[in-house]
Amino acid sequence: MIDLSTNYLGLKLRSPFIVGSSGLTKSIGNLETFEQKGAGAVVLKSLFEEQIRFEIQKMFSYEDTQSAYTEAEDYIRNYAREHTLDEYLSLIREAKEKLSIPVIASINCTSSKEWPAFARNIQEAGADALELNVYALPSDDSKEGPAYEKLYFDVVENVKKEISIPIALKIGSHFSGLAHTIKKLSWSGVNGIVLFNRFFNPDIDIENFRIKAAHLYSDPEEITISLRWIAIMAGKVQADLCASTGVHDGHGVVKQLLAGAKAVQVCSTLYKNGFDQLDVIQQEIIQWMEKNKYEKIADFQGKMSQKLTDNPAAFLRVQFMKHFAGID
Repeated sequence: MIDLSTNYLGLKLRSPFIVGSSGLTKSIGNLETFEQKGAGAVVLKSLFEEQIRFEIQKMFSYEDTQSAYTEAEDYIRNYAREHTLDEYLSLIREAKEKLSIPVIASINCTSSKEWPAFARNIQEAGADALELNVYALPSDDSKEGPAYEKLYFDVVENVKKEISIPIALKIGSHFSGLAHTIKKLSWSGVNGIVLFNRFFNPDIDIENFRIKAAHLYSDPEEITISLRWIAIMAGKVQADLCASTGVHDGHGVVKQLLAGAKAVQVCSTLYKNGFDQLDVIQQEIIQWMEKNKYEKIADFQGKMSQKLTDNPAAFLRVQFMKHFAGID
């Protein structure tokens, strides 16, 4: 019998692939389907800091806000905040009632001020873990890199004071000293680090003179970015590594596990190929394991990490050379 189970964030997952946070994971019906099709866990759609502001703006126009009494404005702000949170807490509670696989909540934040209270409520609602998706665009040319990096540590520190459930930190790759930062973050007390999150990318519509979203979904070729860093950091950090972005099939999951990931998030492939792609992913993993005579994930997990591979320099190569690329 092939055993697909793995351990991630101290949680026992029946399979290594997790459905990542997106609009697909805000529906209970979708979540039940993901469980039926073998997902090891689900990450609920993120609660965004911007959502709170949006709720306020829906209730007050700019002019109304300027003329409102301070007491009334405070009341509306608190109501909007609590209303948004209540909807999210209801999603967590219902998901926990309907699913047997772990339910991971998600907060997308750009500051460390609001989130401890949110995290506490999320834990009380029954979430098995919390994924903190932290990102601040380093666009302020008067602010040095360490000031941006400090945000990540502040968020973790403040949230850890409030909750005891496992915490995963989802980060981007835009750090000057990425390996050092990942290692330091693993010392902060988080249980897992997800490499990497996917950002909104702007494009310009030259016909209508407006900003539009570009490249919404990942492509399979993008797996190489997280694959490199999973392999480099595997065995060097005090937290589980989870791979994200560019994983579209079972072979992609296997690659990330070989590199050293404890779990792998999938998302874009479900938008592109439908929910049945989870069946394909599971069968491809099983077929590969049977072919290579592996009975469980632990038998090959990390086998191709930089620490264990016979060619560790390959993960450090950044220059384009015929010797490595195989083409002129």
